[in-house]
Amino acid sequence: MKPLPKILLALTAVAALSVAYPARANFIATINQVGTNVDVTGSGTIDLTALSFITPAAAGAAILPSGAYLVLATGNVAVYTGFSGPTSFGSGGVTFASSTGGNAVGIAGHDGELFVPQGYVSGAALSGTSTYAGATLLSLGVTPGTYTWTWGTGVHADSFTINAGVGVPDAGSTVSLLGFALLGLAALRRKLSC
Repeated sequence: MKPLPKILLALTAVAALSVAYPARANFIATINQVGTNVDVTGSGTIDLTALSFITPAAAGAAILPSGAYLVLATGNVAVYTGFSGPTSFGSGGVTFASSTGGNAVGIAGHDGELFVPQGYVSGAALSGTSTYAGATLLSLGVTPGTYTWTWGTGVHADSFTINAGVGVPDAGSTVSLLGFALLGLAALRRKLSC
C-alpha cells in the first residue's frame, strides 16, 4: 500500500481539529424568508463582562431595521450598553412578531442597547425564535447582509451578529463536509493501493 500524500494528511488533520475545537459561540441571529413568512432564529452565548448594566425592562419581540432593533421572544430583560456596531440593517419601521419562543434576547444598535433575559448568567446558552407571518425581507425593510456588534477584549471579546437573508452553514454542515472528505479519502486510499 502506498503512503498518503502529505497534503491529504494535512487536510485531514485540519478538518479533524475544526470539529474538535469549534469556534467561540457568541450570539448569532439569522433572518430568512421561509415560504410566506420571515423566520428569525438565534442562539449562542453572551459575555457581559465588558458591558455596563443600565436597567431592567420588558421587551416585545419585534424588528425595526432602521434602528438596528431585533428582539427574539418576549419577556423581562436586563439592558446593557458598551458595544459598537451598525445603527441600522435596513430602512423598515417597527413590526411585531406573529409568534415567538425561547429567550428574550436582542439588540438595539441605534440606541446602543443589548437585551438579555433578567437573571441571565454571563456565558450561559441562549436561544430564541420569532416568526413574521405573511412578510418578506422587502416588506420588513431588511437589507440583506451581515451585521455585527462587538465589545470586550481578550477572553472577554464577544459579539452579536445578524445574518439577514444570507446562508450560514451550521455545525451539521461542517460535520457533513468532514464525512464527505473522509469518504473521499477512503476511496483515494483504495485507488492508491491498487
